[in-house]
Amino acid sequence: MTVTIAVAGKGGTGKTTLSALLIRYAVQNRLGKVLAIDADPSSNLHLVLGTSLTKTVGDIREDAREQVPSGMSRQEWLDYEIRTAIEEGDAFDLLAMGRPEGQGCYCAANHMLRTIIDRICKAYDVVVMDNEAGMEHLSRRTTRDVDHLILVSDASLRGLAAAEAMYALSKELEINVRQTYLVINRVTGDLPDAWRERIERLNVPLLAQIPYDPQLVEFDGNGRPLVELPNDALVSRAVEQVARTLLNK
Repeated sequence: MTVTIAVAGKGGTGKTTLSALLIRYAVQNRLGKVLAIDADPSSNLHLVLGTSLTKTVGDIREDAREQVPSGMSRQEWLDYEIRTAIEEGDAFDLLAMGRPEGQGCYCAANHMLRTIIDRICKAYDVVVMDNEAGMEHLSRRTTRDVDHLILVSDASLRGLAAAEAMYALSKELEINVRQTYLVINRVTGDLPDAWRERIERLNVPLLAQIPYDPQLVEFDGNGRPLVELPNDALVSRAVEQVARTLLNK
């Protein structure tokens, strides 16, 4: 049975780092076939995972408006193109959603994409989705419903406010999420009492406080894939605890 984790948060809060290290945990612990979905239009998950990216679902969606080979239905063509867009690796596969929609109506295309991507996800044991701040692909249901939604904030009130807004959005849209968690990233010292009170009012379980890690900053600055971080790095150990909670049940 597929376990799907969606990671969302304000830009720069570290959601891509968390997604990458969750993927690494699933691979290292041999939890089955793993699919990484990059649902952020900036499409940089492949960089922290140390893999390539040649085509996105957004590219295919735009092409579908103009070119579908004769003898194929649009659904068949989209299915073929999306499967060829999956970057297949020895340890995990990667599918990038890519750029947002242009002008015009995409309702029919999005319905087809939802059907195709849902079918693809069911072939994997673990799916980790790195979302953009607006959670477009969740709100438009162009990806399957999720088991765990992780809202990531850095140690700033703006980050927490963004997480609160995304939680409210998930409720308004009635997205089918089995469990929602909050993760505070780049924490130094103890959280102020005002923060704890605000988190309690949010009524979302605080899953983890991930400490600020100079080693992570060094890797990022040198452009090294974050999945190469040592397992004993501060951030690696913290994410391992998150992964155990989500994936070892």
